[in-house]
Amino acid sequence: MASPLRLSVAPDGLPEEAAEVVAEAAWTIVLGTFEVAEAAMSRFRAESDLTWLNRSSPAAATISRPLERALVAADRARRITGGRFDPRIVGALERIGYVGVSQAGTGAARARRAPDGSRILDRHGRTGRVGLPCPVDLGGIGKGLALRWAATALDASVVGAGEPPIGYLLEAGGDIVAAGSPGGGEPWLVGIEDPVGGPQPVAVVEVRDRGAVATSSVRRLRWEHEGRIVHHLIDPRTGRPGGDGLAAVTVAAPDPAWAEVWSKALFLDGARGIASGARARGLATWWVTTDGAVEMTPAARLRTAWVAGEVRSP
Repeated sequence: MASPLRLSVAPDGLPEEAAEVVAEAAWTIVLGTFEVAEAAMSRFRAESDLTWLNRSSPAAATISRPLERALVAADRARRITGGRFDPRIVGALERIGYVGVSQAGTGAARARRAPDGSRILDRHGRTGRVGLPCPVDLGGIGKGLALRWAATALDASVVGAGEPPIGYLLEAGGDIVAAGSPGGGEPWLVGIEDPVGGPQPVAVVEVRDRGAVATSSVRRLRWEHEGRIVHHLIDPRTGRPGGDGLAAVTVAAPDPAWAEVWSKALFLDGARGIASGARARGLATWWVTTDGAVEMTPAARLRTAWVAGEVRSP
């Protein structure tokens, strides 16, 4: 999914040889899980299930179980966020010059905006066939789901079978899911990257027990289109890049897919709306404004080990 993948394992107290065996087994599980996820929903693979479905829709087709689960999860996220998260943004991305492998050939005319309130997928009775009224880019939620599935597999393996379970931290392109401890009962410490490219993180976050951290940022995917700077975080309600006044939003949550969904949805609230939206849901949220200020919710402050510069608690 165009993301570097890294696994840290902390087999506290195990002999070195046993620790190496555990680490190798855990890495094999992670790679296998991400391979399944990539084959199902990556927009960077010409032969993925999602690429094929985008190109064949709106005609109905039988799809893999992982892709169906992902589409159902995306549709639920659309409903819960009131449409602020919606993967049917292929046309908007194409119009500003961002065409991925799975989008190639769909055409911006067909990749139109979906009617408000409509479902992402159409089920055709009990045939098991599914159609997409509009092409879909699963993007961030796909990465979050892959992290969720990998963590579930790790928890069910030798990694999670001990007492206490072996600690691990799995990162995919800056989004993480972690469990246990890196040692001595201490929390995992996760740095939030400076969205303007500074050498040190803007904050360091504690992750205890099982938890996830996801960031939506304009640091990498931004470019010039028709004389203005645009980015990939599209507001489905307008069809244009959103998040006025924000450079990055980070959310900590129990589940990596929901952390990803809320980091995107809250980013689209912009600098004026993010504080009230995050507080109303009790979300641990950190954000960096375009003028460089680091802000956070009260729930986030409780998880913050260190922060750079000025902090305003809204």
